[in-house]
Amino acid sequence: MLRTHYIKEAKKNAGKEVQVAGWVHEIRDLGKLIFIQLRDRTGIVQVIAKKGAVPEEVMEAMKRNKEDVISVTGTVKENKIAPDGMEISPSKVEVLSKVERKLPVDPTGLVPSELDIRLNYRYLDLRKRDVNAVFNIKAEIARSFRERCVHNGFMEIHPTSIVAAATEGGTEVFAVEYFEQKVFLAQSPQLYKQMAVVGGLDKVFITAPVFRAEKHHTTTHLNEVIQMDIEMGFADDNDAMDVLSDVSLHILKNVEKMKDELALLNPEFEAPTEVPRHTYTELVDLLGENNFKMEWGEDFSKEAEKKLGEILQEDLFLINDWPTNVRAFYSMPKEGDEKVCKAFDLLYKGLEIASGAQRIHIPEMLEKQLESRGLNPRNFDFYIDAFRVGAPPHAGWSIGLERLTMKATNRENIRECMLFPRDRTRVHP
Repeated sequence: MLRTHYIKEAKKNAGKEVQVAGWVHEIRDLGKLIFIQLRDRTGIVQVIAKKGAVPEEVMEAMKRNKEDVISVTGTVKENKIAPDGMEISPSKVEVLSKVERKLPVDPTGLVPSELDIRLNYRYLDLRKRDVNAVFNIKAEIARSFRERCVHNGFMEIHPTSIVAAATEGGTEVFAVEYFEQKVFLAQSPQLYKQMAVVGGLDKVFITAPVFRAEKHHTTTHLNEVIQMDIEMGFADDNDAMDVLSDVSLHILKNVEKMKDELALLNPEFEAPTEVPRHTYTELVDLLGENNFKMEWGEDFSKEAEKKLGEILQEDLFLINDWPTNVRAFYSMPKEGDEKVCKAFDLLYKGLEIASGAQRIHIPEMLEKQLESRGLNPRNFDFYIDAFRVGAPPHAGWSIGLERLTMKATNRENIRECMLFPRDRTRVHP
């Protein structure tokens, strides 16, 4: 290995020799004194070499350009004016790679770049401390999701992303040539996680990419995103909302512990402690009372979602009991009122970050819902047949990983929360 410690850990070893490696973040060459700020994914440390105090070959190796890659062996010393009060006095500096061209993006962040330029050179943009912090938090969100699902007795599964029919109906799917067949990239793992529950796996969770061929260009949509899904058997919508509330609070509580990253991105972050529930009808009426016009039966616009957050003064809340005609065909209608279904959304800081429902497990009811939406039930035989052999009531939901990351890190554009975002125009790098 070309290191014994990451920088964050090296700083805890005052008086000891360590080997660290990374990129030259900043450099000051004063002739007889050279300062380098060395950066890796955990932080920055000052390396200081004084002529006569270190071997001449070390002084020469310290004469670097920004973003050169080096490995430094030396002793960790306390210095109150150094970053975090620690620095390294080098005994050996090895140059691992040199910068050979002008950098189109400044990894120090001192020279700002437009988002499109940053995404064109993502491999440089990722070196910025705040961008790096976004993906540290995103990784923690995904880890915490898995952790809490396992804690709650769920099994991780891995369904296919190649499907024979649109998984949620409609036409907004990407067609793929698959030997002699026409197939599609999955809009959702929805149908497959349901079949896993019907198959007896009972409680399952998934972290998987999904693809939607929607011709939008907004700050909250992408054409490829990561979904964090669960499905649970012998359960209704209230059971699923209970799990969603528990998992969401667990995730955000763990994000709150990431003090270093939040200091760069969202210093005011506070994890919620509860998830209030409101019915769709209650909130439509509430909007009307606050001079925001919305007809019953419409979906909430982004403006409506933001307005609700302002009115309720709640960062995290659920909306349940939705009009059936604005939800997916497999959402279970409520007993005695088929115009309302057992579906729900989770909003966080004015944006929908999760959606779910109790599913229809009765074949005849599924066929009726498909026909009411102009879809041919025969195209869904592979799905409906799964419910003809004994299917328990079941429910589930999906969290959009990038949307949750966007709100937790206080980013303005969802593209900042995907390593290599895909939208209507971007397929590179």
